[in-house]
Amino acid sequence: AGMAARVSVLPSRRCLFDDPVQIRVAGLQPQQAVTLRASLVDESGELFQAHALYRAGSSGELDLSRSPALGGSYWGVEPMGLLWALQSKTPHKRLAKRNVLTPFCVDLEVYEGHGDMSRLLGKCTNERWFLGEGVKRISVREGRLKATLFLPPGPGPFPGLIDLYGSGGGLIEYRASLLASRGFVTLALAYMSFEDIPAMPDVLELSYFEEAVNFLRKQQQVKDTGIGVLGLSKGGDLALSMATFLPGIKAAVSISGSSFNSFIPLKGDGFTIPVHPYDLGRMKITDESGVADFSDVLVDHMDPATWECRIPVERSLAKFLFLSGLDDRNWKSALYCQDAVQRLRQHGQEVEFYSYSGAGHLLEPPYLPLCKVSIHRVLGMLVHWGGQWRQHAKAQEDAWRRIQAFFWQHL
Repeated sequence: AGMAARVSVLPSRRCLFDDPVQIRVAGLQPQQAVTLRASLVDESGELFQAHALYRAGSSGELDLSRSPALGGSYWGVEPMGLLWALQSKTPHKRLAKRNVLTPFCVDLEVYEGHGDMSRLLGKCTNERWFLGEGVKRISVREGRLKATLFLPPGPGPFPGLIDLYGSGGGLIEYRASLLASRGFVTLALAYMSFEDIPAMPDVLELSYFEEAVNFLRKQQQVKDTGIGVLGLSKGGDLALSMATFLPGIKAAVSISGSSFNSFIPLKGDGFTIPVHPYDLGRMKITDESGVADFSDVLVDHMDPATWECRIPVERSLAKFLFLSGLDDRNWKSALYCQDAVQRLRQHGQEVEFYSYSGAGHLLEPPYLPLCKVSIHRVLGMLVHWGGQWRQHAKAQEDAWRRIQAFFWQHL
């Protein structure tokens, strides 16, 4: 409405959250200095913003896939920088989607000049969805299961996945819904701190996870060639345990996980894997804001005291993919990945392993911005996750491609 410039998002203003888009501005003066700003309000009303300084080309156009940012939240040519650099006004907030039935709306605005943002020249809104066209969301409360099933459109059959988040607990759906939007029947499974499941259960039972596998295998849209499991953090070691002890798991992905059982004993049929020993006295509280660094609390994994806590992945017939960030400040995930990879390779099993320099603990689907520090929902304290903005963003894009390719290949 009487704006000087047109902001466009291509190929469409409406897309999936993990879709890259091309952001363009037309109708500027040649060489005009402008500031672009992205704003997103999450479901709790928290405002996340990023901005970057640009200069229009000789034709008065700007294309973020070609034009370099000259400062602001990031520098250089970063087609998706306005998304991955989003930061909350309140410190230590993590951007996460609770209700996948609604999109995140990102307002993209272009202002005159570098800095003062007093004169708006143009704007548009990018609707970023977590649920593709026709994907069904089904709440599952069957037997002990507390889960959500996502079904891609069509009869299938599709590969089936179980998706596990970490020790913060809850029923986290946004990664599962994106995977379903990409063609996988995906079951997001809660196992801690949800409804009547305690925040810190005394024990986790393998039979609960087996129930989830059986539930997924009997869905008629699921291919009968075996199930995949994907886990982040605590979910990563659970994914390894499922692939080791449960029949029917063909492929497992561990993101920032451990090759040892962590935090809670795991009870199987006639055996229990104890918890990797730790010493909270070695937790470091940094600076006045009271952020906890847990990276040194675990007893050295070469110590014989840890051996009975190992997950014997080498007994598994599944295929494995390990992903970790080398700037993980939560725990030494690259070290634990290497331990598992070494044991698998000694037994002649094929395994893929990628570690990313500058990436932190929370490797999420692409374009979710880095969260360096946030409240751990179960511990109730501020936790350091690590990561450098640009490298973490690149790692998330690469990891997401690898996860999908790995499951397509093995399922």
